[in-house]
Amino acid sequence: MMPFTPDNQPPPSASVNLPSDISGPWPRHFRYSRWDGSQEISPFDPDELMESLGDDLLADGDVRSALQRIMQRGFQNRAGDRTMGLQQIMERLRQQRQQRLDRFNLGGMIDQIQEKLDDVLRTEREGIQRRLGEARAQGPGDDEQSPGATALEGGQQRADAHPSPHPEGEGTSESPTPDPRPPTPLQMLENIAGKKQQFLEQIPKDLGGAIQALNDYDFMSPEAREKFQELLSMLQQQITQTYFQGMQQAMQTATPQDMAASRQMLQELNQMLRDRAEGREPDIEQFMRRWGDNFPPGIESLDQLVQHLQDRISQMQSLMQSMTPDQRGQLQGMADQLMRQAGMSDELAELANLLDQLDPGGRHTRQYPFRGDEPVSLVEAMSLMDQLQQMDALERQLQQARDLSSIDQIDGERMRDLLGDEAAEALDQLKQLERLLEEAGYITKRGNELELTSRGMRRIGEKALHDIFQHLKRDAFGKHPMNYRGLGGERVDESKLYEFGDPFSLDLEKTLMNSVVREGPGTPVRLVPDDFEVYRHELVTQSSTVIVLDMSRSMFLRGCILAAKKVAIALNSLIKGLYPRDSLDIIAFSYYARQITTEDLPRLTWNEWGYGTNMQHAFMVSRQLLARHKGGTKQIILVTDGEPTAYFEGGQIEFSYPPTYRTFQETLREVGRCTRENITINTFMMERGRYLTDFVDQMTKINRGRAFYATPDRLGEYVLVDYVDNKRKTIK
Repeated sequence: MMPFTPDNQPPPSASVNLPSDISGPWPRHFRYSRWDGSQEISPFDPDELMESLGDDLLADGDVRSALQRIMQRGFQNRAGDRTMGLQQIMERLRQQRQQRLDRFNLGGMIDQIQEKLDDVLRTEREGIQRRLGEARAQGPGDDEQSPGATALEGGQQRADAHPSPHPEGEGTSESPTPDPRPPTPLQMLENIAGKKQQFLEQIPKDLGGAIQALNDYDFMSPEAREKFQELLSMLQQQITQTYFQGMQQAMQTATPQDMAASRQMLQELNQMLRDRAEGREPDIEQFMRRWGDNFPPGIESLDQLVQHLQDRISQMQSLMQSMTPDQRGQLQGMADQLMRQAGMSDELAELANLLDQLDPGGRHTRQYPFRGDEPVSLVEAMSLMDQLQQMDALERQLQQARDLSSIDQIDGERMRDLLGDEAAEALDQLKQLERLLEEAGYITKRGNELELTSRGMRRIGEKALHDIFQHLKRDAFGKHPMNYRGLGGERVDESKLYEFGDPFSLDLEKTLMNSVVREGPGTPVRLVPDDFEVYRHELVTQSSTVIVLDMSRSMFLRGCILAAKKVAIALNSLIKGLYPRDSLDIIAFSYYARQITTEDLPRLTWNEWGYGTNMQHAFMVSRQLLARHKGGTKQIILVTDGEPTAYFEGGQIEFSYPPTYRTFQETLREVGRCTRENITINTFMMERGRYLTDFVDQMTKINRGRAFYATPDRLGEYVLVDYVDNKRKTIK
């Protein structure tokens, strides 16, 4: 008995190519265009990649996590070309699997076999009736030997070997009286035809029983006999192919010689597995030289061969589990009968047992809920099982790829076979993310950790600056437009008459022309002090700024912290790019305040700061930093979402919420100290709470600074445009 049932370990199945319209990549229902091989996936540009990572890096500062999010969700470049992430690849994989389940019907293979078997029976019945009609048309023929009589004698002998299910005299109390006259050939033919028709009516309904009965049956119709032999050969071939891939080409017809060769191969294969189980190392090379055509290419070791056979078992097991109990029983019985007739039943049962001993319970099987109506043959069904199980294995790999190191475990070639070149190319690019950014100098590896380099931080700052101003008009502000000219800046093309104290950067051409205009043409040219003209220089103004960021828990809970970080790094890029003589310091505060660098910004989280909004300490530290700068404009840019709730007193931090009058009073005292040192405080409120509005009102009356209400998505525009405008007003 062949161990096909799910309770036992079923034998392996063949792997063949499905029809061209169901193998390979299927039609896609995504935003991507259909892959036809002519498209080219644009390689990742490290600059664009860093820009895409900017917000993720500012959110938590974890480079590895940011890259893993890109790996999962994919990437879209400036041109709009999108590279799929693992989530999109998995979605496409699941959709293609569902398309197969919605298209095919496993019960169709049983129906197809039953239809062919019914055609054999119908052809035989028609052949019997045709023989009877021909004999009756010739007459009784008592003395002559009709052409059908010779054939009749052979049929009579064969019919005697297969008595009717109800033999003459059985079940009766009396024996019939024998007819003294010998039967005519026509009567003999009618007797044989009647028994055959009765036999055909009592053929078992299950496929295995029907095949066994017809295998011992002597067909009266040569056409029916030929059809049955063709069906038998096809089924034996398909059943054998479910075990050994390659037999589709090596065994186009299941001849007795082919079956004998297959039995020999099975015996040698089982002997190798017995040797392995007993600790000996069989000669796999010799075996593959003789029988390699029955297996897929690339098998070079016994372990690979065992794995292949176990995969076939798993596919057959999934096939059996995916069928209804009736379909499973039909297939089981038919396969058992066919393999017994081929003399391979015992060898196949032993093969399944040996494979199970080598890897007990180590295979993944799954029941697939097919809902379609398109039938498939047994070989096509096994190939379908192969594809579905490979999809399951690929999905497991995609689910386990949680970090950059595990993405290398995804089988790129399997993905190419199942999903096509587009998905495989996308996977190849995702595997190169870390290397690409390292080679571009944006990240570096310290042990097992990935860190941003200074160049990477600059790139994020440039992107943040671009994001902030991308909604503004192109001419909303310029690069230091001024009406005054001064000292120390870059020389401009304009010139002016020399005045005492001007640097003597002489515009010789205009100086000589002034003399010519005054004296007229001629030589020598005589110069007087009023002829001298010098080049103008830009007026250099210097601004010292401290941006003070509220890092209290409410800033994180309200989603304001990313905007605050982004505006700080963008302001740093603006100053370094356009105003290199200006200075910028960053203060982060909650329960207390401390100075940080732009490189610290991505890693700031509320866990480091706890509760409280200690503006007093933030203004104090800012005032100390600004005291180092002599001259120029000094300003504090405060970004907060709440009123002060903590302050220093007697070397201790006092916290109270709701804030007390004492908290406001001590904070405003520090505002007064900043005002006396000519430090302007400009406040950007992320919320419009009553306490915060009242406090900022009092602060602006003392300091003469300005207050703005800004939502997180517009904070950067407020801060940066105000910074530029403030420099312009200072010059005037």
